[in-house]
Amino acid sequence: MVNYTNRVMIALESAMGHEIAWSDRQERAINSAHFAGLGFPGCIGLVDGTLVKLSQRPRDDGETYFDRKSNYSMNVQVICDQNKHIIYFFAGMPGSCHDLTCLRRSSLWGRLDSAQLFDNGQYLLGDSGYIPLDRLVCSYKRTAGDMDKVDFSTCVAHARVGNEHCIGILKARWHSLKEIRTQLRNPAENTYVIRWMRCCIILHNFLILRRDEW
Repeated sequence: MVNYTNRVMIALESAMGHEIAWSDRQERAINSAHFAGLGFPGCIGLVDGTLVKLSQRPRDDGETYFDRKSNYSMNVQVICDQNKHIIYFFAGMPGSCHDLTCLRRSSLWGRLDSAQLFDNGQYLLGDSGYIPLDRLVCSYKRTAGDMDKVDFSTCVAHARVGNEHCIGILKARWHSLKEIRTQLRNPAENTYVIRWMRCCIILHNFLILRRDEW
């Protein structure tokens, strides 16, 4: 069964790997215009982390996978556009890791200033689990009764519903992402699980672009 699954994954990665791709300049402009209507001109995508539950404690450093919900899990960073199309993801970090820590370990972190990914004034929108940067706007961790901060964070939360919906659709469509039943015993099995996630996202994007959300 594993051999057949691997063949399917190889075929998907080879034929449809392009389904996960950063938005081009025209697409970024369209996304920016959409989010301008929500109060965030220049926003080209929404970033958030989600926990993918593991049915068993990983063999190596298993305690680091024990998350705040008292489950063993893997943190997955997901960036999507206005259409719930996933343009970037990063997986593999233990569930106990903070979203910001995971994003810092991703290949995207070192490219946040890249002119190939962002035009002037463009950025990603995230929650208070991240930190504000030129290319990353996020809600406030503490508002201390400051109504301007409260209102801003509320607007961020409303705009970010699209990412939560995207992740909800992804996990509802591929139930294996609600709980991975393979024990992570070595780096190869970790890589195998990440490849499986990638294939799920490839198919998710394929269906989203064809306006099939369910």
